[in-house]
Amino acid sequence: MSMNAGYLYRALIASMLLVISALATGAEDDDMARKRQGMLEAVRESVRDSESYTGYSELSDRVMEAMGTVPRDEFVLPSYRHLAYRNTPLPIEAGQTISQPLIVALMTELLEPQSTDVILEVGTGSGYQAAVLAELVKHVYSIEIVEELAESAAQTLERLNYDNVTVRAGDGYAGWPEHAPFDGIIVTAAAENLPPPLLQQLKPGGKLVIPVGEHRGYQELLVVEVDENGEVSKKSVLPVRFVPLTGDR
Repeated sequence: MSMNAGYLYRALIASMLLVISALATGAEDDDMARKRQGMLEAVRESVRDSESYTGYSELSDRVMEAMGTVPRDEFVLPSYRHLAYRNTPLPIEAGQTISQPLIVALMTELLEPQSTDVILEVGTGSGYQAAVLAELVKHVYSIEIVEELAESAAQTLERLNYDNVTVRAGDGYAGWPEHAPFDGIIVTAAAENLPPPLLQQLKPGGKLVIPVGEHRGYQELLVVEVDENGEVSKKSVLPVRFVPLTGDR
């Protein structure tokens, strides 16, 4: 084989490998897209099934669009990527979990996020809930008490270009007073009682969405509002099961 023929042969093989790689990547992307649509349908069905608890027969188009946009497979451990779009919680680093898509969608809906809102999230976890909120609001400040998770979530969010999310390691029970008051606050771990610092950092009329109850006992998802006079109102939405909120009390 001549030098030119050898060069052409190698170039042809390289081109074929690129085509095969592109086809494989395209097939994988199509598979993930189908799974993502399947997750959205499962969330819609679960919302309808839980209407007697929540009062919602469906969630807003904005929230569902955000759920369909965020790549959940980027927020789970590599060994669980094939399960990323099931409507179920999954393990993440540090012995924690990424919440069930239904719960993420419902808590986001309950917050009633607006495009101009600044939101506080307590319990960053994998960063998935923050990413969903980032699709809907001006900025998300997220606190995670487990430093390993805070670092990992911040890296994932940066890699995915969520530049309107700020993550720090710290005690979320105390909130983030430097950026208060917040238009809304979402807590992704169960508190035994409503944390006073979070109520103080909530704008009048804003919403605090938080699971409240005992670690291994009954927990309920609450929507809490504080009016101009400091009066607190609570609405129970759904029985839930979350890991406990840790930190100072």
